[in-house]
Amino acid sequence: MTAALLDTLRQTVGAAHVLTEGDLSAWTQDWRRREPGRALAVVRPANTQEVAAVVRACAHTGTPIVPQGGNTGLSVGSTPDGSGQAVLLSLARLNRVRAIDQANLTMTAEAGCILQAVQQAAAQADLLFPLSLAAEGSCTIGGNLAANAGGTQVLRYGNARELCLGLEVVTAQGDIWDGLSGLRKDNTGYDLRHLMIGSEGTLGIITAATLKLFARPAAQLTAWAALPSMAAAVQLLGLAQRHLGAALTGFEVMGQFALSLVSRHMPQLRVPFVGQADAPWCVLLENSDSESEQHARERFERLMELALEAGCIQDAVVAESIAQARELWHVRESIPLAQAQEGLNIKHDISVAASRIPDFVAHTDALLTREVPGARLVTFGHLGDGNLHYNVQAPEGGDAAAFLRQQEARVNQLVYDAVAAHGGSFSAEHGVGRLKAHTLTHYKSPVALSMMRAIKAALDPQGILNPGCVLSK
Repeated sequence: MTAALLDTLRQTVGAAHVLTEGDLSAWTQDWRRREPGRALAVVRPANTQEVAAVVRACAHTGTPIVPQGGNTGLSVGSTPDGSGQAVLLSLARLNRVRAIDQANLTMTAEAGCILQAVQQAAAQADLLFPLSLAAEGSCTIGGNLAANAGGTQVLRYGNARELCLGLEVVTAQGDIWDGLSGLRKDNTGYDLRHLMIGSEGTLGIITAATLKLFARPAAQLTAWAALPSMAAAVQLLGLAQRHLGAALTGFEVMGQFALSLVSRHMPQLRVPFVGQADAPWCVLLENSDSESEQHARERFERLMELALEAGCIQDAVVAESIAQARELWHVRESIPLAQAQEGLNIKHDISVAASRIPDFVAHTDALLTREVPGARLVTFGHLGDGNLHYNVQAPEGGDAAAFLRQQEARVNQLVYDAVAAHGGSFSAEHGVGRLKAHTLTHYKSPVALSMMRAIKAALDPQGILNPGCVLSK
C-alpha cells in the first residue's frame, strides 16, 4: 500500500517533488529542535489542485498528513512525529501573489508566500500589510494564519485573524473550498474562515488567503524608554493610548536581563539603558501618524513629557531617522536569538490582561526564585496586547540540558498555574502544536474540549490532518 501511495504521489506532483531519501531534517526537524521527526515522504505540490489530489490519495489509504509552511513554529505543530508514517505536505511552492485590489484594499496570496514578500508586494502598491514578526523572512502567510500569528503591531491592527477576509482551503476529503471573498460583510451562515484560522492544519489545509491592506502611514516614530517598574510600563501604556489613540502601533516591554543577553552576545548592537540599575524595564514604542512627521513628532514628544512628569519613565530616546528606528527594533527582535546563544531555556508564550501583568510578574518571579534556585528570568513581549514571553534560563554555569530534563515540567506547571490564576492563557501567539496538546486538556474547560473534538470529528472523521496537534491523541 505504501509503495502504491508513493507512486500516486509521484504521478501527482512529479517524482522530483516526492522526497523519501537523504537528509530531510529541514522539513522534519522543528525550529527549536525539540522533537526530531520522521516522514513517510516530503511532498511538495505546486498548486491547490495538486494539494487536493495529494490529500485524496492520503485519505484513500488513511495516511496522516502534516501541512507545513516555513517551519518556523515554536510549538512543534508543523513537523511529523517519530513514527515515519505521515506525509509531510510542504506548501512552499504555492508562493504566488495572485492579485492586489487597490480600491478594495485587499491582496490574494498563496499559502507559501513568505511574509516579507507579502509585505513587499503591498509596499510596491503603496499600501501596507502590517503583520510583522521576527521570522518574517522565512515564515509563510499560510502558517501565520494556521497559527493565528500575532507579532509587534497587534495593538493597532490585530492578529493574523483580523487581517484575513477570505480563505481557500483543501478539506480532509480532498475537496477545495473557495472562500476567497474580499467582502467585509458576509453574514451567510457559520464563519468557516475563522474556524480554519488558528486550527494549525487540523481541520483543513489553507492554500490561499485574501488579506486586508491599509494606507501607508505618513510618518512612523520610535522611542525607547527606561522605566522603574512593570506597573510604570502599564501606566505608560495607558498614557500612550489616551494621547496617541490608534496611532500607537507598537508597545514592547523588555526586562534588563533579556537586554543584557543581547548586549553580551551581540556587542555590535547598541542597547539603550542596558544595565541601568534603577530601570529594571525598558519599553519600545512606535507611533504611526497619517498626517505628517512634524505632527507625529510633536505628539510623541508631548507624550514623553507627560510620562516624565507622571514618573512613568526615567529617561527616553526618540529615533531621529528610519535607520535609528530599525536599530532599536533590531535590538528587541534579537532577544530570542541572544537567549538561544546563552543556552537551552524553557519558553512560555502567555497572555494576561495588561492590567494584571504587574501582579502576575511579581507573583511568578517570586515563586520561581523560591522554587527553582538560580533560574534566570527572561521576560519580554507585546505588553500592548498582554502577551509576554516569560522564559526561564538555566542557572549560569550549570548544565542547561539537565536543567530542562529535571525542571521543565515543574516550571511549566508553576507558570501555567499562575497564568490561570490571573485569568490568562498559556498560549498567546505560538499555538498549541503537539508540544502543548496535553497542557490544553488540563487548562481548557471540558465543555470547550468536547466542542473542539466534535468539530474535529465532523471535518476530519479519519483524523488524518496533523494528528496529535492541538488535540492530543
